[in-house]
Amino acid sequence: MCGRFLVTSEPAIMMETFDLDECPVIQPTWNAAPTQALPVVRMVGQHKRVDSLRWGLVPPWSRDPKIGSRMINARSETAADKPSFRSALRQRRCVVVADGFYEWQRDGETKRPHCIRMREGHPFGMAGLWESWSGQDDEVLETFTILTTAPNELMAPIHDRMPVILPRSQHDRWLAPDLTDPGQVSCLLRPFDSDQMMAFEVSSRVNSPRNNDPDCMRPASEG
Repeated sequence: MCGRFLVTSEPAIMMETFDLDECPVIQPTWNAAPTQALPVVRMVGQHKRVDSLRWGLVPPWSRDPKIGSRMINARSETAADKPSFRSALRQRRCVVVADGFYEWQRDGETKRPHCIRMREGHPFGMAGLWESWSGQDDEVLETFTILTTAPNELMAPIHDRMPVILPRSQHDRWLAPDLTDPGQVSCLLRPFDSDQMMAFEVSSRVNSPRNNDPDCMRPASEG
């Protein structure tokens, strides 16, 4: 599962990491939570663009957009078969911009939050799917979900799932509009190399989405 993440890098670094033509305007967040509008990279014509979509996918056939709060993640192993995700997996894939994510490790009756980042500190892209939902009065809502997979060696002691992190060299393949068979991108839906990642415990401050500042990712060892 992936229920919180952070987006903090400078625009110039985002441009380089995601090979963007324009400098994105991204509001830093240290505690991104479901239902918030957050940055994703998607193809618009022949170009990649960063757009803000609401986290929690709402299928176009849904009667109530509140369903999105239950669809913040999609299991990569079954997404191709699920009515809520199979069309998006074929035609509406995106890269979710992140500098890290949080996961909670169960310790008896308590859960200890951890921050997981790249060892070099650079941003990365998580595999996402997006949809457009139309309501009454021409209301249009664009939403996304994050695909998850089995944990790698770093994540296994913390949680039994992790987000699908895409190698930078595979962003274009994931976004390619001409790849409409899920089998053409299934090789990307696997655990990321744990040697490139690090994890550290943080304070319970991150438990509340009302807290959104650099202290959310401060190592617990620093007090």
